[in-house]
Formats: sequence, structure tokens, C-alpha cells
Amino acid sequence: MVLIGVKKISNSKPSENKRVAKAAGVVGAATVLSRIFGFLRDAIIAWFFGAGLVADAFFVAFRIPNILRRLFAEGSLIIAFIPVFTQYYKNSGKAEAFRMAGSFAWLLSIVLAIVSLAGILLAPLIVSLIAPGFTASSQKFELTVLLTRIMFPYIFFIGLTALFMGVLNVMDHFLAPALAPVFLNIAMIASVFILSPHMSDPVTGLALGVLAGGALQLGLQVPFLIKKGFYFWKKVPWYHPGIKKAGLLMIPTIFGAAVYQINILVGTLLASLLPEGSISYLYYADRLVQFPLGIFGIATATAVLPSLSRQAAAKDLEGLKKTFAYALNLVLFITIPSMVGLMLLREPIIALLFKRGAFNADAARLTACALLYYTAGLWAFAAVRIVVSMFYALQDTVTPVMMATVSIFANIILGVILMQFLGHGGLALSTSLASAINLILLISVIRKKLGSFGWENIVKAACKTIFCSMVMGGVVWGITVSLNLSGDMTTISLLYRIVICIIAGCMTYSFLSFLVKSHEFLSLIKVFQKR
Repeated sequence: MVLIGVKKISNSKPSENKRVAKAAGVVGAATVLSRIFGFLRDAIIAWFFGAGLVADAFFVAFRIPNILRRLFAEGSLIIAFIPVFTQYYKNSGKAEAFRMAGSFAWLLSIVLAIVSLAGILLAPLIVSLIAPGFTASSQKFELTVLLTRIMFPYIFFIGLTALFMGVLNVMDHFLAPALAPVFLNIAMIASVFILSPHMSDPVTGLALGVLAGGALQLGLQVPFLIKKGFYFWKKVPWYHPGIKKAGLLMIPTIFGAAVYQINILVGTLLASLLPEGSISYLYYADRLVQFPLGIFGIATATAVLPSLSRQAAAKDLEGLKKTFAYALNLVLFITIPSMVGLMLLREPIIALLFKRGAFNADAARLTACALLYYTAGLWAFAAVRIVVSMFYALQDTVTPVMMATVSIFANIILGVILMQFLGHGGLALSTSLASAINLILLISVIRKKLGSFGWENIVKAACKTIFCSMVMGGVVWGITVSLNLSGDMTTISLLYRIVICIIAGCMTYSFLSFLVKSHEFLSLIKVFQKR
């Protein structure tokens, strides 16, 4: 899509940048809480179920509706729905936008119900396709099928939740959508203690907790939607023209918006062919990578999409470029030091979070291996979300699909090759490399499509970030050596040593960012001061 007759808006940049920073702060803060509960959830799962047959079965079964959630709900649905809903909201008014959203909700409910039923009926086939290695063990295969059938209806709840999140985000309400995952984590934690002890297969109690969490996430959005004037009982047409527009955008975005999740799924498939526990190691490592990715990368992408959509709808090309550059610099400013920190502290962090009960020292070591290779691609995982948001704000759904397809094939080829030498670590590395390839291809296209984005300034800012991160890494490494973090120690002792390293790293990075006059650092300071 080419924007013609662009109207420059002089005050667009600061307005949208402030919106992005503020919204990203709200989403990021809520995501911190969600990730804390997520770590607690994963620690409890590791404690009770370890990293063997039962854990592998659960993570594969949970991965299936989770992938659908990322592909159809939080991925393509949100990215296709928000630009269309924004157009109606800006050009036709709130009432018409709500009519469109209401019609979309009814149609989506029917589709999700059919998908859930199909998933329950076809669970054996789905498990065979996703984890072909499980067919060699009847016990593991049957347990995975049972858990898949229990959890598949989760897609119904989370699909509607994602739609309502999009409505609230366009209306500049980010808190309730960002807090929704907290309720999933709480439900899963509670299920381990309340339901699992009474089940013949304790892990089925955890699966039921996933369903309960999905219902709670949906329920959380309802009062905030009503407060905004979205009344569920109000009559809406069965069909609205906006549905077709969003649907045409949604079909190709299924791949383009969630290539990272597709690559993780490829990793799960290949890992099912590796020794028992490989899927669990990859899962726990991915959860740790999701912490900075969710807080900063996904939070910024969530915040920036409505802003980019508004500017695209107003044909403000100059403001669009500046908002994109600001968001890209912001995620690199935070994810690159996070990447360095996770690499250095991967083993003590994993030991602190998971090494207890059924999760032994070998499991911790092998999970740390996967984390090292996943972390290498953290910067690309986050940056891809920003670049993809740019394409979909412009309602270009073809380019991301093409680039995502190349990335997926690269992941498969690299995964098959690298797993021969690095085992499950090779699968994590292939995911990182595939995301980097995807990012490079997307950026090359966006440059040809819209011209200069001030790439010199983006590269300059990235170089400052890399320099500060490397110096910070040297400081943190020195502290880890002096504190002997590699040795065995109590949980409390390990905790305060890790905290010392993190605080020292943050202080060092902040001080250096101030010295090099990082624009991203100064803008974040202003946001925090105003808050």
C-alpha cells in the first residue's frame, strides 16, 4: 500500500510517542505482574511434574490451543481487527464501530465453538501431527490426547477475550487486557493444589485449570467494555461490512503475525523426536525468554499498533515513520541488555526458579542450554513484532506472509541440521536465526515501500545500546565471579546474589545510557516522572 497525498501533522510525533510510551508502560507493568505469576505457575508445575513424560504430554497439549490463540486470536485477529475498527471509530463514530464489533463477536463465537468441537474430535490426529515422536509410547500419546481434549475449548474463551482486548486498546484502555493472563496463571496454580490431588491423573486437574483461566480472562473484560458503552445485550446486525474487510486482512496474517509461535511449534515437533524431556527444557526456557519479550517487546507492539493505525488512517506518513522508528528504538534499548543479562545469569535464574522437587540438576543444566540459544534471538523476536505492526497498520497483509513463509522454511532446515549437533539447543538456536532472517527481510521491504525512516539515527541509537549493554555485561560477569554464583547454595542465598547482579546491571546500564545521551532513556525518564 502506498500513501498518496500525505498530510503532515506537526504535533503528531510527540502526541503519538507519548501515547506509545504511556501505553507500553501500562501494558509492561501489568505484564510484569503476569510474568511473576507465570514464573510461580511454572515453578509449581516443575516442582510437581518435573521434566519427564507427564510434563512433556502437558506442554504439547497446552501448546496446541496456545498456538491457535497466538495465530487466530491475539495474532491475526487483533492485527486485522484493530485497523478496521479504528477506521470505523474515527470516520463513522463510536456507535457504528460498536455495531461492527458486536457483529464480529457473534460470528467469532460460532467459529470458535466449531473449532473447539473439531479439536476435541480430532485430538488424536492433531497430536500425531504436532508430536509424531509421541506415537512410539502409547502412554504418552494417550495422555497427551486426553489433555488436548480437555484444554482445546480454551481457544473459545481466549478468542473472544482477544477481540474485546482490541476494542479496549483502540479506546486507549490497556490495563484490563494486559492483566488478563494473571487470571490464567492464578487458575492454573490453584488447580494444582485444589483439583490435581483428587484426580486419577493429577495433571488433568492442571488442564481443567487452563479452562477456568480462559473463562476468567474473558469475564475480566466485560465490565470495562460496558463502562465504555459496549452493551452485549444491544441488538446488532448478524453481518456488518467491516467483517469482510477484517476477514480479508485476517486470512494471510495468520502466518505473518505469529511466525515466532509457528517456529516454536516446529521446534516442538522436532523435539518430540529427541530424548524424553527435550520438550520440557524448551518450554521452560521459552517461558523465561517470554518475560522480557512480553514486558517490553509485545507490550510496545500492543501499544504502537493503534497509534500506527490512526496515523495510517489519517495518511500522516511522516508521523507514521517517526512513531515506527521510536517504537523500534525503544524495544532494542530494552531487549538487548535483557538478552545480555539472561545469557550471563541463565543458570542461576533457572536454578532459583525451577530446581526443586522433580526438577533436578540435569534438567536445570539442559534448560539453561536451551535458554542460551533462545536468548540470542530476543532482539529479533521483539523487533519483528514492531515491524509487522507497521505492515498491518498499512493493511499490507501479503508481505509479512511471504517473509514469514521463508522464515518458517529456514527454521525447519536449520532445526533439522542443528539438532544433530546441539540436540534441543539446536532447535532453540534455529528459532532465533529464523526470526533474525524474518526481521531482515521485513526491514528490506519496508525501506523500499516507504523510503527513508532515518535509519542512520536508528543504527546510531542501536550502537549506543549495544555499547552500554556490553559494558553492563562485563560488570555483571565480574560480580557473578566474585559472588561464586556457579556454586551450590540455598534458595535465599541464590536469590539475593541474583538480585545484586540485576540491580548492579540496571544501574550500570542506566548510568551509561545517561552518559551517551540515549534518547530512549531520557524519554522513559520523562514518562516515569509524569506518572
